[in-house]
Amino acid sequence: MPGMVLFGRRWAIASDDLVFPGFFELVVRVLWWIGILTLYLMHRGKLDCAGGALLSSYLIVLMILLAVVICTVSAIMCVSMRGTICNPGPRKSMSKLLYIRLALFFPEMVWASLGAAWVADGVQCDRTVVNGIIATVVVRTQIWCPVTLRRASPCFISNRTISGTTRSLPRWSATPQGAPSCRSRTTDYDLVGGDQLNCHFGSILHTTGLQYRDFIHVSFHDKVYELPFIVALDHRKESVVVAVRGTMSLQDVLTDLSAESEVLDVECEVQDRLAHKGISQAARYVYRRLINDGILSQAFSIAPEYRLVIVGHSGGGAALLATMLRAAYPQVRCYAFSPPRGLWSKALHEYSQSFIVSLVLGKDVIPRLSVTNLEDLKRRILRVVAHCNKPKYKILLHGLWYELFGGNPNFPTELDGGDQEVLTQPLLGEQSLLTRWSPAYSFSSDSPLDSSPKYPPLYPPGRIIHLQEEGASGRFGCCSAAQYSAKWSHEAEFSKILIGPKMLTDHMPDILMRALDSLVSDRAACVSCPAQGVSGVDVA
Repeated sequence: MPGMVLFGRRWAIASDDLVFPGFFELVVRVLWWIGILTLYLMHRGKLDCAGGALLSSYLIVLMILLAVVICTVSAIMCVSMRGTICNPGPRKSMSKLLYIRLALFFPEMVWASLGAAWVADGVQCDRTVVNGIIATVVVRTQIWCPVTLRRASPCFISNRTISGTTRSLPRWSATPQGAPSCRSRTTDYDLVGGDQLNCHFGSILHTTGLQYRDFIHVSFHDKVYELPFIVALDHRKESVVVAVRGTMSLQDVLTDLSAESEVLDVECEVQDRLAHKGISQAARYVYRRLINDGILSQAFSIAPEYRLVIVGHSGGGAALLATMLRAAYPQVRCYAFSPPRGLWSKALHEYSQSFIVSLVLGKDVIPRLSVTNLEDLKRRILRVVAHCNKPKYKILLHGLWYELFGGNPNFPTELDGGDQEVLTQPLLGEQSLLTRWSPAYSFSSDSPLDSSPKYPPLYPPGRIIHLQEEGASGRFGCCSAAQYSAKWSHEAEFSKILIGPKMLTDHMPDILMRALDSLVSDRAACVSCPAQGVSGVDVA
């Protein structure tokens, strides 16, 4: 794990990172050596030409040189497989082997240059031998001077659905089924921001199944603390729907990184109203647009009997917006898909349970993400890495096997209590953490970390429905589709970040919608009853 020291400086590569590069070079060198040996044995009787003795000597020296390189690379690979991530002691000879390997590049370069010069002099020998030497020079040149090819797909289309600064190229065309196309159109709704070709709005129409006349306001405006949103009429559910976009652009990331806490300015009986500063300000922007610009008034003037529904993915802005609007619209309901954990105080979390429902899929990292949880994750990773008794290449191979063929992603890697003395060198990151002020850092403790006043513990919005996959899903479509179950969960179940292969993919909107579709289609699936003492929420 610690970076290797070569030529008087520390490099950003560890001594156990050379297993796979060494294996690749070893395969190439062995095949190369076999090819040269085969060439020499099959054509050594044809080297009695002018310059043939020179070529024969060249091939023999080349095979010896290749054999030395193969032995050196094999030694590097074997040494790199020793020890553990935090125990580089068994790999202490790696630097000497690397010096030897680097020194072998010089005779390789000289011998390749001599071969090129001899061939260029017009040696009158069998063309197969000459071509073999030319190939040797070419292959060696490619090994010395690897060229990285930048591959670009001509079919790339921006995947940003709602954006104020970047537009997707118009790639849709009308279909017999009536799928929307990118085109200019005189709109009957308010349009703010980009999307002059209606590509983004066309995708919204295609996804929701609504008509142009159902939209009251569409905003693609996207800046720091200012989120895109739409207001539409859902006649089937008799609802005025405000959909707030979650984190997608760089501006949204900067908003999320403003993770200090501030007092939320809302009219409610809650005393502790701390909330995430960046998301709170972004929700306040949408609130001002809805109220001050009369957007909601316009919507309810068309459908006064409809109820107000707020939806959003990832950012948490929808939950904060619903809380801000509740004083004016007491019947508001909010459905937050994969909201962040670090959104607001415990008191606001409890207050929101009567009108907000959050949906979380699997091990999604965002509903478990907060400043205190990140600090806890850092501490747990350091402990697991320091106690790991498996070499790095075995862990990587196990992960690759799981990605290709499925199976059990868990891989026992921790040392028994009595074997920890074999760790001859501590993790460098641990030392740097210990030298910096951290009021709650304990390398062996499992207790939750204390929080500084700047980053108090924050909680997710509303009541939580946790969607979980039943059984392992197959790889490459070779197995049946995944099945999901749903249950009401307590926020404490999301108090730690879980590391797993799907911690990022479970957050993707298409994956979440696929899980919801699977759950709804399965009539046997059900949501467990609410816990006693918790008020019910309409989740229809």
